[in-house]
Amino acid sequence: MDVEVHIVNAFIDGGVGGNPAGVVLNAGGLTYSDKLNIAQQLGLSETAFLSPSDVASIKLEFFTPTRQIAHCGHATVATFYLLRQLGILLDGRHTKETIDGIRDVLVDGEIVSMVQQAPRYKAIAIGSRTGQHITASLGLDPTESPILADPYVVDTANAFLLVQVNNKQTLATLCPSLPLVEGISDKLDVIGFYAFALEDKKSDRHASARMFAPRFGIAEESATGTAAGPLGCYLHDYLKVSDLQLRIQQGHLMKPPSPSLIQVNLNLLNNQITTLTVGGTARINNTTQLKIVDQ
Repeated sequence: MDVEVHIVNAFIDGGVGGNPAGVVLNAGGLTYSDKLNIAQQLGLSETAFLSPSDVASIKLEFFTPTRQIAHCGHATVATFYLLRQLGILLDGRHTKETIDGIRDVLVDGEIVSMVQQAPRYKAIAIGSRTGQHITASLGLDPTESPILADPYVVDTANAFLLVQVNNKQTLATLCPSLPLVEGISDKLDVIGFYAFALEDKKSDRHASARMFAPRFGIAEESATGTAAGPLGCYLHDYLKVSDLQLRIQQGHLMKPPSPSLIQVNLNLLNNQITTLTVGGTARINNTTQLKIVDQ
C-alpha cells in the first residue's frame, strides 16, 4: 500500500527553518503498526495521522519513530496549516480529538495556535539527588553554577522539565547524556528536558531553548510548542517577565541549525494564568509516497 505523506515545517522563523512533521491526511484505514512503520520510515520526530471524528473537527494521532504519543505541538501546527492552505478548513476555532481528549486549535490565515491549560508547577531542588543527576545528565560542572535556579516540572497538559542555564554559551555547549536524560524523564514522568537561557533585553525574543526527549526517541528537537507554553508560564510566574506575548526561539543552536520561533500568549484573570495559546506559522516542504513495509 502506498501512502501520501506531506512534510510541513512548523514554527518557521522568517520563512526558514522550523520543525518538519509528517502529515497523513487520510489515515482512517491504517493500523497502529502501519502508522508506526510510516513514522519510522520518515525518521522525523513526529508524524500526524488524520482521520474523521464524531466529536471534533478532526481526529489526530501522533507517532514518533518509536511509539505513539498523546500530543505534539509542531505536528498540530503543521496539520492545521496544511488543511488551511488546501482550503479544507477555514479561519476560526477548531478542535482536535486525541487519545486523551479534545483540544482547541485556532486558525488565522498563516498562524495556527493551540490552546493550553493553566500551568501546574513542581520544583526539583538543585541540591537534591535528582537535582544533581539533572546537572550531570546535561554534562554540566556543578562547581561552575551553570544552572541558575531549581529546575521545575511544568505541566500545561504536557509536562516538561524546565532548566534555566546561566547564558546562551552554556546552552549552546550542552552535551547531554541521553540515557541519563531518559532515565530522569521517566522518573519524573515528563516528555523531556527544556533547557533555556534568557535573551538580552534588547532582543525581540524572550528566551532561547533546546529540547531533549530521548524517552520518546527524540535526541533533540528544533521546535516544541508543548514545551514553549510551560516556559512562557514560568517566565511570567517565576522570572516576573511582564509581557503577556512571549517569543521563544529554538533550533538555532542545533547542528545543523533549524531556527524556529514560537509565540506564547498568556490569558490572565486576577494576575493568574487561566489559559494560554501557543502558535506560529509553517511552510509546506514537499509531498512523498511511502510504501508500508510488512512487519
